[in-house]
Amino acid sequence: MTTPPATRLDAYIEAARNTAISRRLELDAIKKCRFDTIAVHGLYSMREALDFNQGAIIEPLYMCSSQAYRDADEMAAALTYQIPTWCYARIANPSLYYFENTLALLEGYGLDGETSCCATSSGMAAIACATDPFLAVDPKRPNQRINFVSTCQVYGGTFQQFAIRKAAERGIECRFVINSADLDEWKSKIDENTRFVYGEMPSNPGQAFFDLDAVIDLAHAVEVPVIIDNTVGTPVLLRPIVHGADIVVQSVTKTLTSSGFGIAGAVISRKNIVSRFGSDEMLSDFAMYLKTLPNRDNGQNLSPMNAILSLNDMRTLRSKVDLFSRNTMRVARFLEDHPKVERVDYLGLESHPLHALAKQYLFLVDAVYDAQYGTPVNRYGHLMSFRVAGGEGPTRRMFDALERIWRATDLGRVKSVATIPAISTHQQQGEEGREMADIPPNLVRLCVGGEHPDDVKADLDQALGAIDGKVQTQVPAAFSVGGASRASLENDS
Repeated sequence: MTTPPATRLDAYIEAARNTAISRRLELDAIKKCRFDTIAVHGLYSMREALDFNQGAIIEPLYMCSSQAYRDADEMAAALTYQIPTWCYARIANPSLYYFENTLALLEGYGLDGETSCCATSSGMAAIACATDPFLAVDPKRPNQRINFVSTCQVYGGTFQQFAIRKAAERGIECRFVINSADLDEWKSKIDENTRFVYGEMPSNPGQAFFDLDAVIDLAHAVEVPVIIDNTVGTPVLLRPIVHGADIVVQSVTKTLTSSGFGIAGAVISRKNIVSRFGSDEMLSDFAMYLKTLPNRDNGQNLSPMNAILSLNDMRTLRSKVDLFSRNTMRVARFLEDHPKVERVDYLGLESHPLHALAKQYLFLVDAVYDAQYGTPVNRYGHLMSFRVAGGEGPTRRMFDALERIWRATDLGRVKSVATIPAISTHQQQGEEGREMADIPPNLVRLCVGGEHPDDVKADLDQALGAIDGKVQTQVPAAFSVGGASRASLENDS
């Protein structure tokens, strides 16, 4: 015979405990499923639908900004985090809950342990959320000259956040690793004042890669956490947390939301991260700590609409990344043999100096259970870069001649997209920063989508053929750029 709760507060806490037990059972059950099943269902079970969402098969979009409470006791319990709550969408919302749990499960697929996720308003917000807590002043060492170590081959926005927002403006030392494949360079830059180690792999746009296991061992030996940007790899090809990394960041906007309809980011962490700095609460469940404390105050969390848009795109993630990867390999091989291409950077090519290393890490998840494959299969993602022979001028002429491939700074789309990083994504980091990261003006980043690769190759071939001819920029009569006329935009450059 159970004892009835003594007060309404006790009743609310007991009800929350029972719900937590039920959801724990659902978590244990879904973790036994394959990757595709997790991507489709996440923690949204039939019980969840019937008990809380009127039987809706697909996770509902909760647009409301806040939750009402039955009485003062329930409000008090909720706002002291004694019971689960959707008190305010800046902190938590059912739509975010379904998205976050699905992504946490995918990044932790194969892990003998638990992961959690904090969704953010963008990928850049995710990077700030993942790194800033480690850069706070240590009360025990208030005069400590703290530093962090990062690969220099990162997305241009990441470079700016580290070099300008953190280093130049806040006086925090950023130690860039120039050759991330050199373990001695990593080792030389990590010391007792290092708060975290950060890497992006494969890197955008240059395809830098490093021995993840070895770098984790180096960092953990001195109790430094490892943070990995897995935007390009996605959990389909690489799950850094399973290798021992502490935290993963995702620009969910990119490959995870391949439709291009949503803007989102995410911080995924394993439980009990390694760090000599931080409170017990922060280290035991970093992503939940972010959600309930720093992000509650700073307001970087995701909107419900973008959470649902991203969640729906993730349901077919494995098959899309497989398709995009296979298409990219065919395009890379075509460009490798093209007389007007100076160099192709794609980890899938045997000619790439880091191919053998990447081959140890990048695998299509669950290929061994796939009737199409039945064996482990390497895949290398949708992002590649190539360098046009002849320098900046020919590169721009080729770029302007593209007809099927979109000229944009986006990536991870179902449509193929290209950009020139030196004048777009990495323009702000300056010539010196681009030289350090090996991003010359003739480098083109190409993200191959779901089109037939023959059509992508045909567009590249005609664009490269146009280098020696006249390229006309098509501008509608109603469109103007800084007062320029149509005639002034039709030129040979």
